[in-house]
Amino acid sequence: MRRNSAITWEQLRVAAVILVALVILGFGGYRLGQAAHLFGDRYRLIAFVPNANGLRVGGAVTVAGQLVGSIVGIDFMPPDADSTRNLRVTVELDGAVQSQVRADSRAKLRTQGLLGDKVFDISPGTPRFAALRANDTLPLAPSLDYDQIIGQASGAVGDVVELTRDLRGITGGIAKGEGTVGQLVTNRTLYDELSGTLSQTNALLRRLQSPNGTVGRLLDDPALYTNLVRVTASLDTVTSGLARNEGTVGKLLRDDSLYVRLVGITAGADSLMRLLTSGDGLAAKLLNDQQSYDQLNRALTELNAILVDVRRNPGRYTKGLIKVF
Repeated sequence: MRRNSAITWEQLRVAAVILVALVILGFGGYRLGQAAHLFGDRYRLIAFVPNANGLRVGGAVTVAGQLVGSIVGIDFMPPDADSTRNLRVTVELDGAVQSQVRADSRAKLRTQGLLGDKVFDISPGTPRFAALRANDTLPLAPSLDYDQIIGQASGAVGDVVELTRDLRGITGGIAKGEGTVGQLVTNRTLYDELSGTLSQTNALLRRLQSPNGTVGRLLDDPALYTNLVRVTASLDTVTSGLARNEGTVGKLLRDDSLYVRLVGITAGADSLMRLLTSGDGLAAKLLNDQQSYDQLNRALTELNAILVDVRRNPGRYTKGLIKVF
């Protein structure tokens, strides 16, 4: 029995669908390769990092935030004293951006979003520096460590929790009536006393604002200001006169003649006191000799007795003094 070699319409439709799917798949792969820069010239650069936390082989490499390549290798370096070169990261970039990556470009491990994947981001260079060639070393710029930030945030959260605990203790003490604030909140008597004090203060302020009182006149009457201006002008005149050596006070302030005279009088008084205390005259004897003082005291006492007796019996002392011729 002969097989029918004719192609049926159903077979043509299946072939057409498969062909269209292959075309779509090829076009999608081509566009995807263009987006990932898979069909252009590529070159590699090397960067040394202390750690590659979050990086992975095949991870994205960007220049100024634009996807231009991928990470092709992360290798350990031999142990040495330099802890900033623990790992060697090899990146592969599209040749079209080689003019953007120059000697002053810096690589940075950046996070996509707050909790996203890590990307290897390169800052564009300036025309003053030469473009990096294949296998050149790309310097690494300091990057923000989100683990450290999260650790600090954890400490801040602990501080907030402790502060909340303290505030809870304070509010609990206030609710129990502890302290002045607690008494104000819970004690009606203290509130009434404070309210009464405020009322009295308000009444006192109203009395002070009364135009009939002294304080009210001081606040509202411009006469006091005028008088103060006059007094200030008078004081200024007096001060000017004193500065010009006018009058007795001005001479006292400026002229040293009185001072010189007072110094001379003081020196003379000092000499006189030395003479009285150390000399041999009557004054020195009276000041220093107890016997002279006692004799003078007895003489004055006897003289006082005689004068008293004269007042009582004047005839005794006047007898024979008056003669009649």
